[in-house]
Amino acid sequence: MIIEAVGIERKYKQGQNIIEVLRGLDLAVERGESIAILGKSGSGKSTLLSLLCGIDRADFGQIFYDGTEITHLSENKITELRSKKIGVIFQQFHLIEHLSALENVMLPLEINNVEAAEEKAIEALKKVGIDQRASHFPSELSGGEKQRVAIARSIVNTPNVLLADEPSGSLDEKTGDEVMGLIFDLVKNTDMALILVTHNQELAHKCDRILILENGTLHDLENNS
Repeated sequence: MIIEAVGIERKYKQGQNIIEVLRGLDLAVERGESIAILGKSGSGKSTLLSLLCGIDRADFGQIFYDGTEITHLSENKITELRSKKIGVIFQQFHLIEHLSALENVMLPLEINNVEAAEEKAIEALKKVGIDQRASHFPSELSGGEKQRVAIARSIVNTPNVLLADEPSGSLDEKTGDEVMGLIFDLVKNTDMALILVTHNQELAHKCDRILILENGTLHDLENNS
């Protein structure tokens, strides 16, 4: 089991009200497995991904990564784990504007003092077919190119788990299909686990398993693809 969440609860205060987003949620993902998570807007899908990668903390419950509990790790330890073992792809890219495509991809390597950072970053850019734009800044790239750079950055450390939050949501259909094709190929070829948050039923059916997030918990949906 590469990631396991047990009894996860997350609440937010909104004015005088307490909003229960996740209510005793359980999740178990095997190495190399691809999971799609569907759910209405506001159901807690992005919150769940934030918890799984340690950006946010649960109010109650435990999260295990490769058998080790990460729920109570320090911020430094969580950041180290995320930068080395967990890749995250956001819908909005989150590239650093004053860095080139190559420099954006090199960043997690440099943070971890990885040797040959430039060579490894170029290789990651090649995997997503954007190496010819390595010297360009985000303002000089199209939406699809920016997402390819973001994917390269998320896989440059060869993570065991890839978390993707609507990675094609801000792209046109053709570019989105190309980007998702890249992600599925990368997962297949590297034995990474993929947790994909999406509204796209067709995309979800390309995963090994589909889960529905509703009323704060996950429910299985048989994958008939």
